[in-house]
Amino acid sequence: MDAQRAARYERLTEQLRGLIEGKSPSLQAAMATICAVMHAKMQHHSWTGFYFVAEEDELHVGPYQGPVACQILKGQGVCLHAASTQTPVVVPDVHAFPGHIACDARSQSEIVLPLVKEGRVVAVFDVDSTELNQFSASDIAPLAKILELLTPYL
Repeated sequence: MDAQRAARYERLTEQLRGLIEGKSPSLQAAMATICAVMHAKMQHHSWTGFYFVAEEDELHVGPYQGPVACQILKGQGVCLHAASTQTPVVVPDVHAFPGHIACDARSQSEIVLPLVKEGRVVAVFDVDSTELNQFSASDIAPLAKILELLTPYL
């Protein structure tokens, strides 16, 4: 990750901390705030949002920013892979990911991080970009730090 992106993540973490800690009335409000800020400030994000685990192999869309989302993800895809493995997934080229679900045909790369409570994934944070190779393993730690702001609401 370049120094500019790293610095932006640090600034966003502090901005979101000020907007969320002790101020959000609910998990969904805190998630919506993260989506709004991240989507506005990270120019490479074409879709920024959350999916809630509904069933073992099904996710339902939550707060997001960007083009209209798939309302339900079922059976396959990057988000379900992250949920089922409980690990972040970085996809430099979504067309190379087996079972990718294309909610927006313009999406080219993606990163997904699971939100885990008591050993169970309750939701995933999903970010898409219209450009290839926009995410790497170096994005995981700063995004996880931002998502830690949701812990009191889980």
